[in-house]
Amino acid sequence: KGPNKVGIMGILQPFSDAIKLFSKEQIFPNYSNYVSYYMSPIIGFILSLMLWMLIPYYFNLISFNLGILFFLCCTSLGVYTVMISGWSSNSNYSLLGGLRAVAQTISYEVSLALIMLSSILMIMDFNLLKFLIYQEMVWFFFLMLPLSLCWMSSSMA
Repeated sequence: KGPNKVGIMGILQPFSDAIKLFSKEQIFPNYSNYVSYYMSPIIGFILSLMLWMLIPYYFNLISFNLGILFFLCCTSLGVYTVMISGWSSNSNYSLLGGLRAVAQTISYEVSLALIMLSSILMIMDFNLLKFLIYQEMVWFFFLMLPLSLCWMSSSMA
C-alpha cells in the first residue's frame, strides 16, 4: 500500500521502521572480529556527525579557522571505517570489496581536494564562514561552473 498509510501522510513510518529494526534478532557472524565488526559503522556514524559542526552560522557558535581542513580530514577518515569493516568479517570477498571501495574513495578524494583548493585560493582562507560571506553576491557554482560540475560528479561517486 505504501508509507503514506501509516499515520497522517506517513509521518509515523520512520518510527515504525525504527521499532522494527531494533526488535530484530542480533546476528553474530561466526568467524568475525566482533569489536571491529560492530564498532566500524559506529565510528563512521560519529565521523559523519562531526561534519555537522562545520555548518557556518552568523552568530559564530562554533567557528573553525581551519574548517576546510577539518572537512577533508573527516571525509578521508571515513575510508578507514570501510577498510576495517571489510577486514573484520574474515571473508575474502568482503575484504576485496572493502579494498575496492577504499581505492575508489581515495581516488575521488584527490579530485575533491584539488577542487576545494581552487576555491580556497579565491578566498585565501580556510574558514567556512568566509566562504558563506563571499558567496552572498555570486555563488561559486556560477563562478566556477566546470569545477562545480566536477565536484558534483566526484561527490556522487
